[in-house]
Amino acid sequence: MSDKDALIQPDRGQQAIAIHLVDKDGLDEFLKSCTVPQRAALAAQKFKADGYSHAILPSEDGEGWAVVAGVANSASLSNWCMAKLAEVLPAGTYRRIGGEPGPALFGWITGQYRFERYLSEPGAEGPRILLTSEPKAIPEVLAQADATALVRDMVNTPAEDMGPAELEARAETLASTFGAQLRVTRGDMLEREFPMVHMVGRAAARSHAPRMIEMEWGDPAHPRVAIVGKGVCFDSGGLDIKPASGMLLMKKDMGGAAHALALAQLVMGNGLPVRLHVLVPAVENAVSSNAFRPGDVLRSRAGISVEIGNTDAEGRLILGDALTRAGEETPELVIDFATLTGAARVAVGPDLPALFARRDETAQALLEAGEQVDDPCWRLPLFDGYREYLKSDIADINNSGSSGFAGASTAALFLDRFVPKDVDWAHFDTFAWRPAAKPGRPKGGDALGLRAAWRMLAQRYR
Repeated sequence: MSDKDALIQPDRGQQAIAIHLVDKDGLDEFLKSCTVPQRAALAAQKFKADGYSHAILPSEDGEGWAVVAGVANSASLSNWCMAKLAEVLPAGTYRRIGGEPGPALFGWITGQYRFERYLSEPGAEGPRILLTSEPKAIPEVLAQADATALVRDMVNTPAEDMGPAELEARAETLASTFGAQLRVTRGDMLEREFPMVHMVGRAAARSHAPRMIEMEWGDPAHPRVAIVGKGVCFDSGGLDIKPASGMLLMKKDMGGAAHALALAQLVMGNGLPVRLHVLVPAVENAVSSNAFRPGDVLRSRAGISVEIGNTDAEGRLILGDALTRAGEETPELVIDFATLTGAARVAVGPDLPALFARRDETAQALLEAGEQVDDPCWRLPLFDGYREYLKSDIADINNSGSSGFAGASTAALFLDRFVPKDVDWAHFDTFAWRPAAKPGRPKGGDALGLRAAWRMLAQRYR
C-alpha cells in the first residue's frame, strides 16, 4: 500500500483532475451543463450514473480530462462511493467538484491497499491522491485506515510468519509506541495461571509456543475498558482435525487478536480517557502426541471445569481464561473479538459480524455506530434457554454444544460463563475475511466490526 499520509492531502489550490459525483436523479441536470462533445463522450461510454461506474470527460479545450462517477446519493456519500475510482484511475491528484469527499476519504485510502509482502515484483503504480478542504478530518481518517491495514496485514500473513511470537512482537511495538506496560505469560507460569490457554497450545512446536499477552495503558483513575482478541494463529482442528478445505483459511483464525490490537491502537493513538487492558491469548491448535483430546476435562483460571466435546472448539477455551483475567480487574466494559463459529457465517454471512451483548443499550450503541461508519453489525441472542446445550455429565460445562442448533449463540453463552455477571460485555463473532472483493475492500483479511467498536468507544468516553 502507498504511504497513507500521501493519499489524502489538504486542498491548497494545487493542480488536480476534477471528479464530478452524480446520482441518477441529478444526471439530466449534469448533462445540461456539459458541452456537446462531453455529452457524446458520456453516451459513448454508456454512462448511466450507476453506483461505482465512471466515465472520462474531455475538457472543453481538449487539452485535459475529468472524471464523472455514479453514486447512490451525491448529497450523502458513503465510505465506499469513491473507492472504485481509487482502484482504477491513473496515478495522480484528484479533487471532488461541488462538495467535499467527506466519509469517502476512508474508502479512497483502503481502496489502494495491497498485500505485497511475498511478491517478487510488487506493483509499481504511483498513488492516487485526493484533496480535501477539511484538513481537520485527515488525522482521524488516517488513523482508522492504518488500523484497518494492520488487521489486513496480520490476517493475510501466513501462520509461519504470524505465530504467537509475532503476535507478541506486534503488541510489543504498540506498547513501545504508546508507553503501555506489556506482560507476557509463558511456559510453566502459563500452565499455572492460564491452564486452558496452555492446554490448547501445548502441542505446537516450541517456536509457536502458547502465551498470554497483556497490555495496560492509560490513567488508572479513568474508566477501565478491556479488549480481548482470540489469537489462534493456526487452527488444524486438533485431534478433531479439519478437512483440507476447512483448514485452508485458518491462518485467519487470529483475526480477533488483530482486531483487538488495532482497536487498542485507535484508543491509545487518540488518547481516549480510559484505563485500557488488552488481552490476547496466542496459540496454535496443532496435532501432536501431547495434544489435548476429546473427552478430556480441563481446569480453567476461573475454577470452572470444562469437558472437551470437540478439540476444534478451541477458541472459546482460550478466551475463557482471557475473559476471566479481564474480569478480575473489575472493568466497566469488556469487548472481545473472535473468529469463533461457522454458525455465525451461516446466520449472517461474511460481511456482518455477529454481535452479542448483555445490555441492550450497549448493543444499540454498537449497532448505531456501525451504521454511522459503514461498518454494520447484526445482533444475535444470548438466549438463556440454550445453556442446556452446554451441559456435561462429568464437568461444569462442555465446550461443544450437544445440538446442531444455535451454534453462534451457544459459543457466546460459553464465553458468558467466564465474564463476571455485573460487567457490561459485548462479543463480536467476526469473519475477518472477505471472500470476494468490493470497492475499497479487497479480497482477503479485513476489519469487520473494528470501526463500529471504535466509534462507540469514542462516543462513550470522549
